[in-house]
Amino acid sequence: MTTEVRDTAPPPAPPPAAAAGRHRLRYLLGVLGPGLITGAADDDPSGIATYTQTGAQFGYGQLWTALWMLPLVTGVQEACGRIGNITGKGLAANIKAKYSLRTLRVLVILLAAANVINIGADIGALGAAAALIIHIPVAVLMVGFTLLILALEIAVSYRRYAKVLKWLTVSLLAYPVTALLVAEPWGEILKATFIPHIEFSAAFFYVITAVIGTTITP
Repeated sequence: MTTEVRDTAPPPAPPPAAAAGRHRLRYLLGVLGPGLITGAADDDPSGIATYTQTGAQFGYGQLWTALWMLPLVTGVQEACGRIGNITGKGLAANIKAKYSLRTLRVLVILLAAANVINIGADIGALGAAAALIIHIPVAVLMVGFTLLILALEIAVSYRRYAKVLKWLTVSLLAYPVTALLVAEPWGEILKATFIPHIEFSAAFFYVITAVIGTTITP
């Protein structure tokens, strides 16, 4: 006759609520990291310079473009995310698998040209903005920023560099803080956001093209 021995040890106690909350917050920040950086990349220096110019020339006249471009930006990022997640390959590899080598070369050249122009505009905007508070020629500042960025990307590991970029996105909180601190005509802002305003002039369409381009391209 055998006697069944059962484990009567009590189950492990659940983690404290505070520890579980910290774990969830850490997980959430880790998940948000790449998407947060990608989203913040749309608000690049060239974009800020373009938005400043359209505000200086047309006031709130092109504010409605932000609302209309939101689904376009979302669609582009969603498509890129899905392509990479499903195939495990980059854009060039997927184009090569589906289209001819000539098509791949043309698209890569166009993409490289767009990236070079966009990076040049970003560095130029950085230099111009820094020159407002530092009395150094813009060209010198542009070279300095370029060397600094290259040094960080080469010397610092990707994981550590990504963490720095993630925390730099906190600077975007300056937008809502500024909006709350500065007196704004909210009625006019809401109207300009939801009701499109179009001026049939070369300057208007030139600037609006720049706004759409600098928002979608990054």
